[in-house]
Amino acid sequence: MSDIKSVLFVGVGGQGTILASKILTIGLIGHGYDVKMSEVHGMSQRGGSVSTQVRFGSQVYSPIIGEGSADILVSFEEMEAARPFRRLPVSPGDRGRIEETRARLGFRCDEGRCHRRKRRTD
Repeated sequence: MSDIKSVLFVGVGGQGTILASKILTIGLIGHGYDVKMSEVHGMSQRGGSVSTQVRFGSQVYSPIIGEGSADILVSFEEMEAARPFRRLPVSPGDRGRIEETRARLGFRCDEGRCHRRKRRTD
Protein backbone atom coordinates (compact mmCIF):
# COMPACT_ATOMS: atom_id res chain seq x y z
CA MET A 1 0.00 0.00 0.00
CA SER A 2 1.33 3.42 -0.97
CA ASP A 3 1.94 6.13 1.59
CA ILE A 4 1.52 8.83 -1.07
CA LYS A 5 -1.21 11.39 -0.46
CA SER A 6 -2.62 13.71 -3.12
CA VAL A 7 -4.14 17.16 -2.62
CA LEU A 8 -5.87 19.00 -5.46
CA PHE A 9 -6.34 22.78 -5.14
CA VAL A 10 -8.77 24.55 -7.51
CA GLY A 11 -9.98 28.11 -7.89
CA VAL A 12 -9.84 31.11 -10.19
CA GLY A 13 -7.06 33.62 -10.79
CA GLY A 14 -6.22 35.88 -7.88
CA GLN A 15 -7.65 33.72 -5.09
CA GLY A 16 -4.32 32.39 -3.82
CA THR A 17 -4.68 28.84 -5.11
CA ILE A 18 -1.04 28.60 -6.19
CA LEU A 19 0.19 30.37 -3.06
CA ALA A 20 -1.72 27.95 -0.81
CA SER A 21 -0.24 24.94 -2.58
CA LYS A 22 3.27 26.41 -2.33
CA ILE A 23 2.81 27.00 1.40
CA LEU A 24 1.67 23.39 1.83
CA THR A 25 4.61 22.16 -0.25
CA ILE A 26 7.16 24.13 1.81
CA GLY A 27 5.63 22.87 5.05
CA LEU A 28 5.66 19.25 3.90
CA ILE A 29 9.28 19.49 2.74
CA GLY A 30 10.14 20.96 6.14
CA HIS A 31 8.63 17.87 7.76
CA GLY A 32 10.78 15.54 5.65
CA TYR A 33 8.32 14.47 2.95
CA ASP A 34 9.21 14.02 -0.70
CA VAL A 35 6.87 16.48 -2.44
CA LYS A 36 5.96 17.10 -6.08
CA MET A 37 3.77 20.00 -7.21
CA SER A 38 2.21 20.82 -10.57
CA GLU A 39 0.24 23.93 -11.49
CA VAL A 40 -2.07 24.93 -14.33
CA HIS A 41 -2.98 28.59 -14.60
CA GLY A 42 -3.69 29.33 -18.26
CA MET A 43 -6.15 32.24 -18.16
CA SER A 44 -5.76 32.98 -14.46
CA GLN A 45 -5.07 36.67 -15.05
CA ARG A 46 -8.53 36.96 -16.56
CA GLY A 47 -10.30 35.17 -13.70
CA GLY A 48 -9.96 31.78 -15.38
CA SER A 49 -9.43 28.38 -13.80
CA VAL A 50 -6.37 27.63 -11.71
CA SER A 51 -5.48 24.21 -10.34
CA THR A 52 -2.49 22.81 -8.53
CA GLN A 53 -1.70 19.24 -7.64
CA VAL A 54 0.44 18.39 -4.62
CA ARG A 55 1.57 14.82 -3.96
CA PHE A 56 3.65 13.84 -0.95
CA GLY A 57 4.98 10.74 0.78
CA SER A 58 8.24 8.91 1.37
CA GLN A 59 9.02 8.75 -2.37
CA VAL A 60 6.96 10.48 -5.06
CA TYR A 61 7.78 10.14 -8.77
CA SER A 62 5.13 12.35 -10.40
CA PRO A 63 3.12 15.44 -9.43
CA ILE A 64 0.12 14.36 -11.53
CA ILE A 65 -2.97 13.07 -9.72
CA GLY A 66 -4.63 10.31 -11.73
CA GLU A 67 -8.37 9.73 -12.07
CA GLY A 68 -9.90 8.63 -8.81
CA SER A 69 -6.66 9.24 -6.89
CA ALA A 70 -7.12 12.58 -5.10
CA ASP A 71 -7.28 12.26 -1.33
CA ILE A 72 -8.27 15.86 -0.66
CA LEU A 73 -9.90 18.55 -2.82
CA VAL A 74 -9.50 22.15 -1.67
CA SER A 75 -11.65 24.57 -3.65
CA PHE A 76 -11.50 28.35 -3.38
CA GLU A 77 -14.49 28.74 -5.72
CA GLU A 78 -17.76 26.80 -5.60
CA MET A 79 -18.13 26.39 -9.36
CA GLU A 80 -14.53 25.21 -9.74
CA ALA A 81 -15.17 22.48 -7.15
CA ALA A 82 -17.44 20.67 -9.61
CA ARG A 83 -14.81 20.33 -12.36
CA PRO A 84 -12.32 17.90 -10.79
CA PHE A 85 -14.77 15.26 -9.54
CA ARG A 86 -13.30 12.63 -11.87
CA ARG A 87 -10.09 12.83 -9.83
CA LEU A 88 -11.90 11.87 -6.62
CA PRO A 89 -12.57 8.23 -5.66
CA VAL A 90 -16.21 7.41 -6.39
CA SER A 91 -16.54 3.67 -5.91
CA PRO A 92 -19.59 2.25 -4.17
CA GLY A 93 -18.91 2.48 -0.46
CA ASP A 94 -16.52 5.41 -0.80
CA ARG A 95 -17.45 8.24 1.47
CA GLY A 96 -16.58 11.87 1.08
CA ARG A 97 -16.99 14.95 3.14
CA ILE A 98 -17.86 18.40 1.90
CA GLU A 99 -17.08 21.17 4.29
CA GLU A 100 -17.92 24.75 3.47
CA THR A 101 -16.02 27.44 5.29
CA ARG A 102 -16.10 31.11 4.45
CA ALA A 103 -13.56 33.57 5.77
CA ARG A 104 -14.99 36.73 7.25
CA LEU A 105 -12.71 39.61 6.52
CA GLY A 106 -12.13 42.41 9.00
CA PHE A 107 -13.27 44.98 6.43
CA ARG A 108 -15.85 45.49 3.72
CA CYS A 109 -15.59 47.39 0.47
CA ASP A 110 -18.33 49.19 -1.39
CA GLU A 111 -18.38 52.01 -3.92
CA GLY A 112 -14.59 51.90 -4.15
CA ARG A 113 -14.01 52.49 -0.43
CA CYS A 114 -13.05 49.99 2.25
CA HIS A 115 -14.22 50.19 5.85
CA ARG A 116 -13.25 48.25 8.95
CA ARG A 117 -16.00 45.99 10.26
CA LYS A 118 -17.25 46.71 13.73
CA ARG A 119 -16.53 43.86 16.12
CA ARG A 120 -19.49 41.97 17.43
CA THR A 121 -19.68 41.91 21.20
CA ASP A 122 -21.91 38.86 21.60
